[in-house]
Amino acid sequence: MNEVKTYVITGAGSGIGEACAYRLADEGAQLVLIGRRREPLEEVAARTGGLVLTGNAASSADWEMFIPRIIERFGRIDGLVASAGGLGQGTALETSDIRWQQAMQSNLDTAFYSVRACLPSLIEQLGAVVLLGSIASLAAGAGVCSYTTAKHALIGLTRSLAKDYGPAGVRVNAVCPGWVKTPMADEEMQPLMQHYGESLEAAYDRVTRDVPLRRPATAVEIAEVCRFLLSPEASIITGASIVADGGSSIVDVPTLAYEHL
Repeated sequence: MNEVKTYVITGAGSGIGEACAYRLADEGAQLVLIGRRREPLEEVAARTGGLVLTGNAASSADWEMFIPRIIERFGRIDGLVASAGGLGQGTALETSDIRWQQAMQSNLDTAFYSVRACLPSLIEQLGAVVLLGSIASLAAGAGVCSYTTAKHALIGLTRSLAKDYGPAGVRVNAVCPGWVKTPMADEEMQPLMQHYGESLEAAYDRVTRDVPLRRPATAVEIAEVCRFLLSPEASIITGASIVADGGSSIVDVPTLAYEHL
């Protein structure tokens, strides 16, 4: 009989983190749902039975409170999905000290502090970690200096953790989505909607018109990738950056002007 797994999910109240919670719950997993806002976490917990812990995933003090509660409730941590994140808009000259620090905290520190806190139990259980990166982990977009920097650093964190803790049996991988229909991405569509006077759906169509699959991902699709990386089926995969972007990162952008000649 298979043991019930316990998975910790940060940013579990919405978007990819929420989708991961539902997908892992479908497999009978016990869940720890972490985020800043209690109400959306409680809504996810109502459907999954997860343990709700509100706080800042980038705070070691909060993790010092979280871990004893997790171990008291479930006795173990088998996997971590570090899905907490945020925006980081602006060029270097447009990025204040505070905005830089906020982007680093929400996109990089949340992952580091989460993994560090969970590692002792992950080592005991030969567990797995999934860090949520982005195609911004692989290439630079315009006017998102701090976000791009933080997401690039997340790949370095993935590789360092995989190198150091692979001998202990812990696997660590990153998932790098392109556009995903989430509340955060909806927010990023607003300037396009206002500029072109178009709907949210039309804005998504606009940003994915050169993507080979011609559409954004759903949060459920990315959750499936995360589930796979946590599972025994991915037992030989560690230190990898799994790109789930509909093919956008394979496009030879400089040649697009010639496509319809």
